[in-house]
Amino acid sequence: MLKLKYLKYPNLILVKLLTKNIISISDEIFIRLIFKLKLNRNIDLSNPKSLNEKCQWIKLYDRNPLYSDLVDKYEVKKIVKKKIGEKYIIPTIGIYDTFDEINFDKLPNQFVIKCTHDSGGLIVCTDKNKLNLKKARSKISKSLRKNYYYDWREWPYKDVKPRIIIEKYMGENLLDFKIQCFNGEVDNILVCAERASLSGVKYYYFDKNWRFLNYSINTTEEESKKITKPDNLDQMLDIAKKLAQNLPEVRVDLYNIENHIYFGEMTFFSEAGFDTTITTAADYEMGKHFILPKKKEDEYEN
Repeated sequence: MLKLKYLKYPNLILVKLLTKNIISISDEIFIRLIFKLKLNRNIDLSNPKSLNEKCQWIKLYDRNPLYSDLVDKYEVKKIVKKKIGEKYIIPTIGIYDTFDEINFDKLPNQFVIKCTHDSGGLIVCTDKNKLNLKKARSKISKSLRKNYYYDWREWPYKDVKPRIIIEKYMGENLLDFKIQCFNGEVDNILVCAERASLSGVKYYYFDKNWRFLNYSINTTEEESKKITKPDNLDQMLDIAKKLAQNLPEVRVDLYNIENHIYFGEMTFFSEAGFDTTITTAADYEMGKHFILPKKKEDEYEN
């Protein structure tokens, strides 16, 4: 089945080679090639206009070392705690360098295992007695060996120390409220729903007043009516704004569990800046709201 996919879409072969760092090229060349392959148009880095283009520009020209702490799933909690308080933080059960350091006998029956440095190392355990430790060890150990930066050249991940974090299990089928901020201001809210459905995750966009935005390629305004506006939406937006302060672009991901807000993570470059889940019109509309800073490659040179 996998071979048929590559025969049908031969461009995927090149994408695979590039994202696995099999072909070694500079970040800029990588971005230009992948942008063309995934979005079917050339990127304009000298005069970027769309959200995707501007996210790629930030990758290349705004290398603030703070971003690496903000994408680290353990270090970011310290920063968020100082800004908005501990009550919004999902409790950490433990932090480890290797899987074998974990004493499962001392863990609660339910928990979540994540890697601190990537977006794929995740295991949700709802019953410790049914957890397949062999598969869990294999998945987490593989993730620990991976440098997530090479997938899409999201440089903030490059120097994040690979570790394992175990957190309190917060429930199933949680709605993600992903609040997109530009230049320290809230722009829109993305709600991710139906993750467990056979049809796949649905993306619903709303403005700050909870009016539907026709940004997603797979949802309609009629469908969006089943997503209820949170009673504490203003509080969520206020939290996002505080966390996005002084950042040109960031998505603040929050959970709303029984009317209590919990911080999820901070995401730069939504979909790595190669977002094909939004319409082209939405890409350029959001790009209008995103004002780029001055180039900082000299100031933050690695």
